Amino acid sequence: MTVARISELDRKTTQSGNAHAGQWLLEFERQEPLLPDPLTGWNGSGDTNPQVRIAFPTKDAAIAYCDKHRLAYRVVLASRPSLKIQAYADNFR
Repeated sequence: MTVARISELDRKTTQSGNAHAGQWLLEFERQEPLLPDPLTGWNGSGDTNPQVRIAFPTKDAAIAYCDKHRLAYRVVLASRPSLKIQAYADNFR
């Protein structure tokens, strides 16, 4: 059975705005391992579920989708960086 992973979209490091902030993403976890192709050497598998990515406005909407379609899911919470705000002069104390 495929497991859906629900995670919050993080802001990119080069992004200064809040576009797509608070959106949630549903992705399916891989069921088959990646195997190298003997001709090209590229990795691939027959599992196409990891290619599916669905965005939702809220976590509850993503969970409701999984419940409606009887999908097993796992919620992954984003880790927030803890920033210590200090003045430049504090470096010389």
